[in-house]
Amino acid sequence: MQHRRLGQTGPSVSALGLGCMGMSGMYGPADRLESIRTIHAALEAGITLLDTGDFYGMGHNEMLIGEALQGRTRDQALISVKFGAMRDPTGAWLGYDARPQAVKSFLAYTLQRLRVDHIDIYRPARLDPNVPIEDTIGAVADMVKAGYVRHIGLSEVGPETIRRAAAVHPICDLQIEYSLISRGPEESILPVCRELGIGITAYGVLSRGLISGHWSNAATGPGDFRTHSPRFQEGNVEKNLALVEGLRRLAETKGVSVAQIAIAWVAAQGDDIVPLIGARRRDRLHEALGALDVTLTEEDLAAIERIVPKGAAAGDRYPTAQMAMLDSERA
Repeated sequence: MQHRRLGQTGPSVSALGLGCMGMSGMYGPADRLESIRTIHAALEAGITLLDTGDFYGMGHNEMLIGEALQGRTRDQALISVKFGAMRDPTGAWLGYDARPQAVKSFLAYTLQRLRVDHIDIYRPARLDPNVPIEDTIGAVADMVKAGYVRHIGLSEVGPETIRRAAAVHPICDLQIEYSLISRGPEESILPVCRELGIGITAYGVLSRGLISGHWSNAATGPGDFRTHSPRFQEGNVEKNLALVEGLRRLAETKGVSVAQIAIAWVAAQGDDIVPLIGARRRDRLHEALGALDVTLTEEDLAAIERIVPKGAAAGDRYPTAQMAMLDSERA
Protein backbone atom coordinates (compact mmCIF):
# COMPACT_ATOMS: atom_id res chain seq x y z
CA MET A 1 0.00 0.00 0.00
CA GLN A 2 1.24 3.45 -0.90
CA HIS A 3 1.03 6.14 1.78
CA ARG A 4 0.60 9.91 1.79
CA ARG A 5 0.96 12.39 4.64
CA LEU A 6 -2.02 14.56 5.50
CA GLY A 7 -0.49 18.00 5.41
CA GLN A 8 2.60 19.13 7.28
CA THR A 9 1.28 18.18 10.71
CA GLY A 10 -0.95 15.19 10.05
CA PRO A 11 -0.44 11.44 10.07
CA SER A 12 0.77 9.25 7.24
CA VAL A 13 -2.21 7.36 5.82
CA SER A 14 -2.92 4.91 3.02
CA ALA A 15 -3.13 6.48 -0.44
CA LEU A 16 -6.84 5.61 -0.48
CA GLY A 17 -9.21 5.95 2.44
CA LEU A 18 -12.50 4.15 3.01
CA GLY A 19 -15.56 6.37 3.37
CA CYS A 20 -18.14 4.43 5.38
CA MET A 21 -21.21 6.67 5.02
CA GLY A 22 -23.01 4.42 2.54
CA MET A 23 -22.97 1.57 5.04
CA SER A 24 -25.55 3.36 7.18
CA GLY A 25 -28.52 3.99 4.94
CA MET A 26 -27.54 7.20 3.18
CA TYR A 27 -27.85 5.39 -0.15
CA GLY A 28 -30.70 3.18 0.97
CA PRO A 29 -30.45 -0.14 2.83
CA ALA A 30 -27.00 -1.68 3.28
CA ASP A 31 -26.00 -5.19 4.27
CA ARG A 32 -24.49 -5.08 7.77
CA LEU A 33 -22.39 -8.22 7.44
CA GLU A 34 -21.09 -7.27 3.99
CA SER A 35 -20.25 -3.80 5.32
CA ILE A 36 -18.17 -5.28 8.14
CA ARG A 37 -16.46 -7.67 5.74
CA THR A 38 -15.69 -4.71 3.46
CA ILE A 39 -14.06 -2.83 6.34
CA HIS A 40 -12.03 -5.93 7.21
CA ALA A 41 -10.99 -6.39 3.56
CA ALA A 42 -9.92 -2.73 3.39
CA LEU A 43 -7.75 -3.07 6.49
CA GLU A 44 -6.23 -6.30 5.19
CA ALA A 45 -5.43 -4.58 1.89
CA GLY A 46 -3.50 -1.90 3.76
CA ILE A 47 -6.10 0.87 3.93
CA THR A 48 -5.58 2.64 7.24
CA LEU A 49 -7.96 5.62 6.99
CA LEU A 50 -11.64 5.09 7.86
CA ASP A 51 -13.93 8.09 7.47
CA THR A 52 -17.28 8.52 9.20
CA GLY A 53 -19.65 11.05 10.74
CA ASP A 54 -21.53 10.86 14.02
CA PHE A 55 -24.75 11.67 12.13
CA TYR A 56 -24.45 8.84 9.59
CA GLY A 57 -27.41 6.70 10.54
CA MET A 58 -27.66 8.73 13.78
CA GLY A 59 -24.67 6.93 15.28
CA HIS A 60 -25.16 3.65 13.42
CA ASN A 61 -22.03 4.11 11.31
CA GLU A 62 -19.79 4.67 14.31
CA MET A 63 -21.22 1.60 16.06
CA LEU A 64 -20.70 -0.45 12.90
CA ILE A 65 -17.05 0.62 12.66
CA GLY A 66 -16.61 -0.03 16.38
CA GLU A 67 -17.92 -3.55 15.89
CA ALA A 68 -15.70 -4.14 12.85
CA LEU A 69 -12.59 -3.03 14.78
CA GLN A 70 -13.14 -5.33 17.75
CA GLY A 71 -10.24 -7.72 18.26
CA ARG A 72 -7.84 -5.52 16.29
CA THR A 73 -5.14 -3.26 17.67
CA ARG A 74 -6.09 0.41 17.84
CA ASP A 75 -3.28 1.50 15.52
CA GLN A 76 -4.59 -0.61 12.61
CA ALA A 77 -7.07 2.12 11.70
CA LEU A 78 -6.94 5.89 11.73
CA ILE A 79 -10.48 7.09 12.32
CA SER A 80 -11.67 10.41 10.92
CA VAL A 81 -14.98 11.69 12.34
CA LYS A 82 -17.18 14.61 11.29
CA PHE A 83 -19.52 16.14 13.85
CA GLY A 84 -22.13 18.85 14.19
CA ALA A 85 -24.94 17.90 11.81
CA MET A 86 -28.29 17.69 13.61
CA ARG A 87 -31.09 15.28 12.63
CA ASP A 88 -34.53 14.43 14.01
CA PRO A 89 -35.99 10.93 14.56
CA THR A 90 -37.20 10.80 10.94
CA GLY A 91 -33.67 11.51 9.67
CA ALA A 92 -34.51 15.06 8.56
CA TRP A 93 -31.68 17.60 8.74
CA LEU A 94 -32.03 20.32 11.36
CA GLY A 95 -28.88 22.37 10.84
CA TYR A 96 -25.47 22.42 12.55
CA ASP A 97 -24.27 22.87 16.10
CA ALA A 98 -20.59 23.60 16.62
CA ARG A 99 -20.72 25.35 20.01
CA PRO A 100 -17.75 24.38 22.24
CA GLN A 101 -19.97 22.57 24.76
CA ALA A 102 -21.71 20.67 21.95
CA VAL A 103 -18.35 19.68 20.41
CA LYS A 104 -17.22 18.05 23.65
CA SER A 105 -20.56 16.31 24.15
CA PHE A 106 -20.58 14.95 20.60
CA LEU A 107 -17.04 13.64 21.11
CA ALA A 108 -17.97 11.84 24.33
CA TYR A 109 -20.73 9.89 22.57
CA THR A 110 -18.51 9.19 19.55
CA LEU A 111 -15.83 7.61 21.74
CA GLN A 112 -18.44 5.33 23.28
CA ARG A 113 -19.98 4.27 19.97
CA LEU A 114 -16.62 3.57 18.36
CA ARG A 115 -15.32 1.86 21.54
CA VAL A 116 -12.01 3.74 21.39
CA ASP A 117 -10.14 6.08 23.72
CA HIS A 118 -9.26 8.68 21.09
CA ILE A 119 -10.20 9.92 17.63
CA ASP A 120 -7.37 10.35 15.13
CA ILE A 121 -8.92 13.25 13.16
CA TYR A 122 -11.93 15.20 14.42
CA ARG A 123 -13.61 17.82 12.27
CA PRO A 124 -16.77 19.95 12.09
CA ALA A 125 -18.91 18.64 9.23
CA ARG A 126 -19.84 22.15 8.12
CA LEU A 127 -19.38 25.73 9.27
CA ASP A 128 -21.92 26.68 11.93
CA PRO A 129 -22.98 30.21 10.90
CA ASN A 130 -23.80 31.04 14.53
CA VAL A 131 -20.45 30.07 16.00
CA PRO A 132 -17.04 31.59 15.16
CA ILE A 133 -14.78 28.91 13.72
CA GLU A 134 -12.18 29.96 16.29
CA ASP A 135 -14.49 28.82 19.10
CA THR A 136 -15.16 25.45 17.46
CA ILE A 137 -11.51 24.71 16.70
CA GLY A 138 -10.54 25.95 20.15
CA ALA A 139 -12.86 23.39 21.72
CA VAL A 140 -11.38 20.57 19.62
CA ALA A 141 -7.90 21.83 20.55
CA ASP A 142 -8.89 21.40 24.21
CA MET A 143 -9.69 17.78 23.42
CA VAL A 144 -6.30 17.40 21.73
CA LYS A 145 -4.61 18.62 24.90
CA ALA A 146 -6.73 16.22 26.94
CA GLY A 147 -5.67 13.29 24.73
CA TYR A 148 -9.08 12.47 23.24
CA VAL A 149 -8.21 13.77 19.74
CA ARG A 150 -4.93 13.47 17.83
CA HIS A 151 -5.43 15.85 14.88
CA ILE A 152 -7.92 18.48 13.73
CA GLY A 153 -9.46 18.61 10.28
CA LEU A 154 -12.00 20.74 8.44
CA SER A 155 -14.79 19.96 5.99
CA GLU A 156 -16.43 21.97 3.19
CA VAL A 157 -15.13 25.39 4.21
CA GLY A 158 -13.68 28.21 2.16
CA PRO A 159 -10.32 30.02 2.19
CA GLU A 160 -11.12 32.61 4.87
CA THR A 161 -12.43 29.99 7.27
CA ILE A 162 -9.42 27.76 6.60
CA ARG A 163 -7.04 30.61 7.47
CA ARG A 164 -8.93 31.50 10.64
CA ALA A 165 -9.04 27.90 11.79
CA ALA A 166 -5.34 27.34 11.09
CA ALA A 167 -4.49 30.41 13.18
CA VAL A 168 -5.99 28.66 16.23
CA HIS A 169 -4.50 25.18 15.83
CA PRO A 170 -2.64 23.25 13.11
CA ILE A 171 -5.07 21.71 10.62
CA CYS A 172 -3.99 18.42 9.07
CA ASP A 173 -6.52 18.19 6.25
CA LEU A 174 -9.61 19.59 4.60
CA GLN A 175 -12.27 17.14 3.53
CA ILE A 176 -14.11 18.34 0.45
CA GLU A 177 -15.86 16.95 -2.60
CA TYR A 178 -13.43 16.73 -5.49
CA SER A 179 -13.81 14.73 -8.66
CA LEU A 180 -13.71 15.00 -12.43
CA ILE A 181 -17.12 16.68 -12.32
CA SER A 182 -16.68 18.60 -9.02
CA ARG A 183 -13.64 20.80 -9.50
CA GLY A 184 -14.62 23.89 -7.54
CA PRO A 185 -11.78 23.51 -4.99
CA GLU A 186 -9.21 24.19 -7.71
CA GLU A 187 -10.06 27.91 -7.84
CA SER A 188 -9.01 29.11 -4.40
CA ILE A 189 -9.38 26.32 -1.83
CA LEU A 190 -6.56 24.04 -3.01
CA PRO A 191 -4.10 26.95 -3.32
CA VAL A 192 -4.79 28.09 0.26
CA CYS A 193 -4.45 24.58 1.63
CA ARG A 194 -1.14 24.14 -0.16
CA GLU A 195 0.09 27.51 1.07
CA LEU A 196 -0.69 26.51 4.66
CA GLY A 197 0.50 22.91 4.40
CA ILE A 198 -2.96 21.37 4.77
CA GLY A 199 -3.75 18.06 3.05
CA ILE A 200 -6.94 17.13 1.20
CA THR A 201 -9.15 14.12 1.75
CA ALA A 202 -11.37 14.06 -1.31
CA TYR A 203 -14.83 12.57 -1.02
CA GLY A 204 -17.31 12.01 -3.84
CA VAL A 205 -14.50 10.97 -6.19
CA LEU A 206 -17.06 8.91 -8.15
CA SER A 207 -19.76 11.54 -7.61
CA ARG A 208 -21.80 9.11 -5.50
CA GLY A 209 -21.63 6.43 -8.14
CA LEU A 210 -22.62 8.66 -11.04
CA ILE A 211 -19.23 8.41 -12.76
CA SER A 212 -18.39 4.92 -11.53
CA GLY A 213 -19.30 3.29 -14.81
CA HIS A 214 -21.92 1.20 -13.01
CA TRP A 215 -24.71 3.72 -12.56
CA SER A 216 -28.32 2.85 -13.30
CA ASN A 217 -31.36 4.92 -12.38
CA ALA A 218 -32.80 1.72 -10.93
CA ALA A 219 -30.07 1.83 -8.29
CA THR A 220 -31.89 4.37 -6.13
CA GLY A 221 -34.71 3.54 -3.78
CA PRO A 222 -36.30 4.60 -0.49
CA GLY A 223 -33.91 6.48 1.78
CA ASP A 224 -31.40 7.23 -0.99
CA PHE A 225 -30.60 10.94 -0.96
CA ARG A 226 -29.45 10.78 -4.60
CA THR A 227 -33.13 10.85 -5.59
CA HIS A 228 -33.02 14.55 -4.62
CA SER A 229 -29.57 15.35 -6.01
CA PRO A 230 -29.64 17.69 -9.05
CA ARG A 231 -27.05 15.69 -10.98
CA PHE A 232 -29.24 12.59 -10.86
CA GLN A 233 -32.42 14.33 -12.05
CA GLU A 234 -33.97 13.74 -15.45
CA GLY A 235 -32.41 16.06 -17.99
CA ASN A 236 -29.13 16.18 -16.07
CA VAL A 237 -28.34 12.54 -15.48
CA GLU A 238 -28.40 11.75 -19.21
CA LYS A 239 -25.84 14.47 -19.93
CA ASN A 240 -23.62 13.32 -17.10
CA LEU A 241 -23.76 9.69 -18.20
CA ALA A 242 -22.72 10.78 -21.70
CA LEU A 243 -19.48 12.06 -20.14
CA VAL A 244 -19.03 8.66 -18.51
CA GLU A 245 -19.28 6.92 -21.86
CA GLY A 246 -16.41 9.05 -23.12
CA LEU A 247 -14.36 7.95 -20.11
CA ARG A 248 -15.34 4.35 -20.74
CA ARG A 249 -13.78 4.44 -24.20
CA LEU A 250 -10.52 5.75 -22.76
CA ALA A 251 -10.61 3.20 -19.94
CA GLU A 252 -11.00 0.37 -22.43
CA THR A 253 -7.87 1.43 -24.30
CA LYS A 254 -5.93 1.18 -21.02
CA GLY A 255 -7.55 -2.07 -19.90
CA VAL A 256 -9.01 -0.55 -16.73
CA SER A 257 -12.46 0.45 -15.49
CA VAL A 258 -14.14 3.84 -15.53
CA ALA A 259 -14.06 3.97 -11.75
CA GLN A 260 -10.33 3.30 -11.71
CA ILE A 261 -9.74 6.12 -14.21
CA ALA A 262 -11.83 8.54 -12.11
CA ILE A 263 -10.09 7.64 -8.83
CA ALA A 264 -6.64 7.70 -10.42
CA TRP A 265 -7.36 11.17 -11.85
CA VAL A 266 -8.07 12.56 -8.36
CA ALA A 267 -4.95 10.92 -6.93
CA ALA A 268 -2.89 12.35 -9.80
CA GLN A 269 -3.82 15.93 -8.89
CA GLY A 270 -1.24 15.99 -6.10
CA ASP A 271 0.55 13.91 -3.49
CA ASP A 272 -1.28 15.96 -0.86
CA ILE A 273 -4.65 14.48 -1.92
CA VAL A 274 -6.08 11.23 -0.52
CA PRO A 275 -9.21 9.98 -2.32
CA LEU A 276 -11.93 8.49 -0.12
CA ILE A 277 -13.71 5.58 -1.75
CA GLY A 278 -17.27 4.89 -0.64
CA ALA A 279 -17.35 1.13 -1.27
CA ARG A 280 -20.09 -0.79 0.54
CA ARG A 281 -19.14 -4.14 -0.96
CA ARG A 282 -15.90 -6.04 -1.32
CA ASP A 283 -16.10 -6.24 -5.11
CA ARG A 284 -16.35 -2.45 -5.39
CA LEU A 285 -13.51 -2.10 -2.88
CA HIS A 286 -11.25 -4.37 -4.91
CA GLU A 287 -12.07 -2.44 -8.07
CA ALA A 288 -11.19 0.85 -6.37
CA LEU A 289 -7.91 -0.54 -5.05
CA GLY A 290 -6.97 -1.29 -8.64
CA ALA A 291 -6.80 2.48 -9.24
CA LEU A 292 -3.49 2.48 -7.36
CA ASP A 293 -1.97 0.55 -10.24
CA VAL A 294 -3.25 2.96 -12.90
CA THR A 295 -0.65 5.35 -14.29
CA LEU A 296 -2.07 8.32 -16.15
CA THR A 297 0.34 9.83 -18.66
CA GLU A 298 0.28 13.47 -19.72
CA GLU A 299 -1.54 12.32 -22.86
CA ASP A 300 -4.11 10.48 -20.74
CA LEU A 301 -4.69 13.54 -18.56
CA ALA A 302 -5.11 15.73 -21.63
CA ALA A 303 -7.57 13.23 -23.12
CA ILE A 304 -9.56 13.16 -19.87
CA GLU A 305 -9.69 16.96 -19.89
CA ARG A 306 -11.14 16.90 -23.39
CA ILE A 307 -13.71 14.25 -22.47
CA VAL A 308 -14.75 15.88 -19.19
CA PRO A 309 -13.76 19.55 -19.31
CA LYS A 310 -14.01 21.59 -16.16
CA GLY A 311 -17.61 22.65 -15.56
CA ALA A 312 -19.03 19.94 -17.82
CA ALA A 313 -21.36 18.46 -15.19
CA ALA A 314 -25.08 19.13 -15.50
CA GLY A 315 -26.61 20.15 -12.17
CA ASP A 316 -25.12 21.16 -8.82
CA ARG A 317 -23.72 18.62 -6.40
CA TYR A 318 -26.38 19.40 -3.78
CA PRO A 319 -29.89 20.90 -3.92
CA THR A 320 -30.05 24.70 -3.91
CA ALA A 321 -30.81 25.08 -0.19
CA GLN A 322 -27.85 22.92 0.78
CA MET A 323 -25.51 24.66 -1.64
CA ALA A 324 -26.40 27.97 -0.01
CA MET A 325 -25.24 26.57 3.37
CA LEU A 326 -21.79 25.52 2.15
CA ASP A 327 -19.00 27.87 3.18
CA SER A 328 -16.84 26.22 0.51
CA GLU A 329 -19.21 27.44 -2.20
CA ARG A 330 -18.71 31.04 -1.09
CA ALA A 331 -15.08 30.77 -2.15
